[in-house]
Amino acid sequence: MDQEARRWQTGGMPSAVRRAAARRTPAELPIALDRGAEAPLPVQLAAALRDAIDRGALRPGEALPATRGLAARLGVARGVAVAAYEQLIAEGYLLAGHGRGTVVHPELGAVRGAVRGGGTRAAQAPIAGRADPPSAVPTAARPGPLTVGVPDTSAVDTPAWRAAWRRAAARAHLEAPELGDPRLREEIAEHLRRMRGTQRPAADVIVTAGARDGLDLLLAALAGGRGRALAVGVEDPGYPSLRRVAARHSAEIVALPADAEGLDARALPERGLDAVIVTPSHQYPLGGSLPLGRRRELLAWAARTGAVIVEDDYDSELRHTGSPLPALAALDDPIGGSVALLGTFSKTVSPALSAGYLLAPAGLRAVIEPVRHELGGPVSAVVQAALAEYLASGELRRHTARMRRRYAARRELVVERLGGIAGVRVRPMSGGLHAVLEFAGDPGEGDPERGGAAEIEARICGLAADRRLGAVPLSAYWQRRAGAEAAGPASAVGASGVGSRSDATAGRFGLVIGTGGPDALRFDRALRELRALLSAEFGAE
Repeated sequence: MDQEARRWQTGGMPSAVRRAAARRTPAELPIALDRGAEAPLPVQLAAALRDAIDRGALRPGEALPATRGLAARLGVARGVAVAAYEQLIAEGYLLAGHGRGTVVHPELGAVRGAVRGGGTRAAQAPIAGRADPPSAVPTAARPGPLTVGVPDTSAVDTPAWRAAWRRAAARAHLEAPELGDPRLREEIAEHLRRMRGTQRPAADVIVTAGARDGLDLLLAALAGGRGRALAVGVEDPGYPSLRRVAARHSAEIVALPADAEGLDARALPERGLDAVIVTPSHQYPLGGSLPLGRRRELLAWAARTGAVIVEDDYDSELRHTGSPLPALAALDDPIGGSVALLGTFSKTVSPALSAGYLLAPAGLRAVIEPVRHELGGPVSAVVQAALAEYLASGELRRHTARMRRRYAARRELVVERLGGIAGVRVRPMSGGLHAVLEFAGDPGEGDPERGGAAEIEARICGLAADRRLGAVPLSAYWQRRAGAEAAGPASAVGASGVGSRSDATAGRFGLVIGTGGPDALRFDRALRELRALLSAEFGAE
């Protein structure tokens, strides 16, 4: 009899069984939160758990305490723990499921390895056979100067910002209502009226932990009682973050063609879709704005089919030219409409807030609100109170105006540093925190020694990754490559009866770079370094 068997017979469990049992027992880590610190409590808690995972104190597959129990042990509102968990779930550190609680992501080693590896593969499982581009900044390492999705937060710390947090500190011990602090909901409604052209009451606003949390809430509400997986249309190319949220709900993901003006509403199927995720004000990554005619076609399609339009307001307020465009929700019916507007303060203020909103007409709210009441509110009372103060002071509008000017200067620097290289086009962009460089030439043909655009893209991305610049491949934002067959029925527009699009619009090659990093000198040096790489590749100065 071997040693493990003898231990089992004498009452001791085999080591593998003991380890499995231990992982199912929630860990109790020594966590200290500083109520006097400037960082909000959810941010502190998320940082402490993230550090414990990075150090190996919490291991893949290990269970975490329930949010209610953890909040009680730390002496904070449950919303603090909920917000911290949801932030780490969004980052890929944690995994949650109905009936099994929250655990450290079992595949964390592979996920973190993919993130550290230079950034041309997604940190999440690919959808329909295509790897999504990296959209989240690795938290264990300093982001590169050209990393996509990183806003400049260096100008946030103003007297108005500090005053808002001082006044909010008095509410740190309170738990906000599930739908959100009433004052914050009023301020968000007023902010959207001024900045996005909507005329909606505060009752239409639900406070969320960001756009991903808002979509998670909406999809959970839509899926209730259907008895089948949802079918969700996404722009192709498109921003991968919300697409991953839909995939976590086991939704069928249907790729819909987008061009320089955004989603092609005429290509939408007349049946088969429950929801469509769109970025009408600033399409990602191509930067187009949906014209009024297409907006009306999209709303008419939703009214005919009963589908919900999920409007992702990504980067909409950060326009370099002109004023922000009205939201699609501004054209929608406030009672029986079909548009759910998702917004976040991550890009205009700071990702550390983990706060945003969902604006929905009365009919949709009737389905969403019971789910939110059941799940609880994810944003702490102190964060909501501080945001309400900050919005009421008018400082967010002033801060956004300052950042628009700063990002416009960054955009001009991109054109100055990277323009004029034969074979490389800096795509026109009217706003946002990124720039797109397109490579000329056929994807598969070119100089036998250099290869086509696809090979050049892979080579440049590899060199940029070696230098930790943060650039990512443009082609990764398409679910299908040019000339390739769809990986499966969920990835093809034709799966819903529309017919596949032409190869000419099925993918482009180049780079997507971020323009929002806080270090201006580091950003400029990175652009010069990237130009040297491109010039060496394309043989032009």
